[in-house]
Formats: sequence, structure tokens, C-alpha cells
Amino acid sequence: MDKIIDGKLIAERMRETIAADAAALTARGMTPGLAVVLVGEDPASRVYVSMKEKACAKAGIFSDEHKLSEQTSETELLRLIDDLNKDTRIDGILVQLPLPGHIDESKVLEAISPKKDVDGFHPYNVGRLVTGNPLFQPCTPYGIMKMLEQTGVDLRGKEVVVVGRSNIVGKPVALMCLAEHATVTICHSRTKDLAAQVRRGDVVIAAVGRPEMIKGDWIKPGAVVIDVGVNRVGEKKLVGDVEFEAAKERASAITPVPGGVGPMTITMLLYNTVESAKRRAAGK
Repeated sequence: MDKIIDGKLIAERMRETIAADAAALTARGMTPGLAVVLVGEDPASRVYVSMKEKACAKAGIFSDEHKLSEQTSETELLRLIDDLNKDTRIDGILVQLPLPGHIDESKVLEAISPKKDVDGFHPYNVGRLVTGNPLFQPCTPYGIMKMLEQTGVDLRGKEVVVVGRSNIVGKPVALMCLAEHATVTICHSRTKDLAAQVRRGDVVIAAVGRPEMIKGDWIKPGAVVIDVGVNRVGEKKLVGDVEFEAAKERASAITPVPGGVGPMTITMLLYNTVESAKRRAAGK
């Protein structure tokens, strides 16, 4: 395998298949539809939403955009989600986080129909993931699993060390690796002797959100390293959670930052939306 795992290339290949599937559905009169809801003027959120809208257009997915003011009430937002749940053109609903402080994020995410929860954050979908019968899986960890698959990494019997315990990446990716018969250790910033834990990993997935916290000499020779972190250092430089140059010397394969995991997140959002449309077409 190539030492540098090219997430951009893997994402591009997947998006070609996604676009072909979307075109086939459109030919049957069932264009996949994604509703994107943005509340407020958060600059990073606006950039992410713009990227998602462009990706939808390129993939042949109908994008229904709802850009709401910062003053939008929780009641108004919940009413919109209820309308989108009932809208037969919409296969996926994405509410961009974070939301303004006066809106309860948990209440909003739980209001989305589990059948349209293409982010995979609804407790129903989390529960299905835990029990090994997933409907929608969260996009970033799902993208990681696709990258490992495309890179030819067989997780059966492997020691996987996940650094990070978030509901968005750490916990779900640990469950996904368990489902592939790996032995999984979940660590975090407060883990005692984190270096020793990381050194055990045949696969290390870093999602702790601290620049270059995982040192290169912590990596077991021949390990596969997946770096989810995107941390800004100075005005322009982006680094991951792993000390890349040093880790690269020891790893058999490693994701760069940027260009590694990042491109896979939106790709899996498109994938989940098209899979939802396929279920609608099948009457499920």
C-alpha cells in the first residue's frame, strides 16, 4: 500500500459511484434530496454548508437550503424540521452545528426522523450502531472505515487504539472497529501513560483535537495511523493530532492533514443521502 493514504482520491472515486446511483434514481423520478439547515452567521459553518451544497450539486442530489437568522426560536426550528420530516422530496436532514445558545441541540437532533438522520446522530441510530445493526452511521467515522477498507487494512484480530471519546468520532469509530472484529482500546487526554497505550496499536485513530499530541515515537513500527484532527497553528498552518513527519517514518500507512480524513466526511453524507433515497424508492 502507499504510505500516504490519499483521502481526496478515495473520496473522488466514491463520489463517482454516488453520482451514478443518484442519476439512476433521478431517471426513475426519485431524485435524492438533502435539506441543509443553517442557523446564524458562524463563519466556519457557512463555509461547511457551502461545501456541502456544491458537493450535492456535483453528485446530482437536490439540495434544499434553509438559512435562518440567529434570532430564530427553538419552536420555529422544530416546526421546520417537522415539515422536512413530512416532505417526500427530502431523504436526509442536516442541521449544521453549533446552534445558537438559546436552542437545545439535543432536542433539535432528536426531532429529526431517524429515517432522514443522515448525520447518524439520533439516539435511535446510535442505538442501532451499538447493537450491531446500523441504519445510518456518523459520517466521519464511517469515512474512516471506508478509507481502511480501500487501503486494504483487515481489522480482524488487530489492536486498534482510538484516542478521543467524542460522540461524533471516538465512540462510534470504536464501535465500528469492534464490528470488524478488532480489539479496541479507547483513550483520551487524561489516560494514564497514553504513550504506552498508543504504542500497542496496530491501527491508531487520533481524534482528540490537540495539535500533534500523538508523538511520532509513540507509533508502533508498521502501524496504520488515521489522523482526524484539524488544528490551526499560527495564521495559516494546519496540523493534525499526530506528529506527522516523525510518525510517517514508523507507520506503514498514514493520513495527511489536510487531504486525509476531511474529504471523506462530506462524501459519506452524500452516500447516506443516496442510500436513504434507495430505501424510499424501495418503499422502506
